[in-house]
Amino acid sequence: MRLLTVLLVLAGFTTTAGADECPDYLQGEYRKLHSSETTSLCELLQGKSALVVNTASHCGFTPQFEGLEALYQRYREQGLVVVGFASDDFKQAAKSEEEAATICYTNYGVTFPMLAPTEVSGEQANAYFAWLAEQTEEPGWNFNKYLVNAKTGSVTHFGSKTAPDAKALREAIEAAL
Repeated sequence: MRLLTVLLVLAGFTTTAGADECPDYLQGEYRKLHSSETTSLCELLQGKSALVVNTASHCGFTPQFEGLEALYQRYREQGLVVVGFASDDFKQAAKSEEEAATICYTNYGVTFPMLAPTEVSGEQANAYFAWLAEQTEEPGWNFNKYLVNAKTGSVTHFGSKTAPDAKALREAIEAAL
């Protein structure tokens, strides 16, 4: 398969990354919030800088959804993907996915990808958050932000108290783009 890809590229054809070309940490399908549809992390994040956030619907930091959406709107045309991983690891989630979706999409106007509840810390953490924790640290609460720089491959962690409009976060995003 790789030989065929090389030959196609040499012949001037473009190819899209297949699952076998994605790093292990981007393998897998994750269900979208309050949906039966899934999304491939490889297709969503491969080659793009990403701001990955573990979210909860009933947390003191939940209003950060508004600022995260503003970041997404401001930087998405430059290549930033914001993705929220809903989680109840810290017991602050909505009682149902329907309620969580209402909070995200209706109350805060979220348009960036939101994924269905999953574990983000400890031994049960999903593969992507386990990888993020290996690169930096695991989330100690809701609304931890992980900036994955597509240019350098580095991951920078910002804690819950770092607001989406914080100068340090904006500067890191701009450097990653």
